[in-house]
Amino acid sequence: MEFEHAPNDPTRKELSPLLKLALELGPLAVFFLFNARGEQIAEAFPALQAVGKPIFLATAAFMVAISVSLVVSLWLTRRLPIMPLVSGAVVLVFGALTLWLHDELFIKLKPTIVNCLFGSVLLGGLLFGKSLLGYVFDSAFRLTDEGWRKLTFRWGLFFFVLAAINEIVWRSFSTDFWVSFKVFGIMPITLLFTLTQLPLIQKHAIVEEDGDS
Repeated sequence: MEFEHAPNDPTRKELSPLLKLALELGPLAVFFLFNARGEQIAEAFPALQAVGKPIFLATAAFMVAISVSLVVSLWLTRRLPIMPLVSGAVVLVFGALTLWLHDELFIKLKPTIVNCLFGSVLLGGLLFGKSLLGYVFDSAFRLTDEGWRKLTFRWGLFFFVLAAINEIVWRSFSTDFWVSFKVFGIMPITLLFTLTQLPLIQKHAIVEEDGDS
């Protein structure tokens, strides 16, 4: 089994942007649903009561959902998606620790670890001449190599900002607030940051030429 090809590789098989978004956000939606409705779900399925309070049930469901997402992505592309694979591995490790030790601290630390890891990987990749962000956004738009380098640098810094935000929220507010913010707060912040990058994207976009012209 091979890793996914480089962003501008003509042999790279791409997923549609909507499908890629669904595979990335689906597990988060499952996490929120099981945390918000954990007690009702446990009542409907008594065997799940052994897992514990909703945050632990949501953690278990999150682990299953992200595993399914990775399998579907692998099946569709026949390649290992690098960034989702890293995120999924951290979810499984920290999720397992959360359930084994029955301590929600580990799942709360997961976003901090993942964002710091992604930030380090993106900025570290630039030191070796690799613009790794293209592996994430290649199906949404195509950029010149210079464009990918600049965008990768900005996203690398942004991931560290997200890590700092996660630390502030989980240390300052309740678990339910943290879960809601993780699902409904991080996305608007990320969307706003993405919108601020549109001028750079437009400047370095690769315009597809019409073969009939």
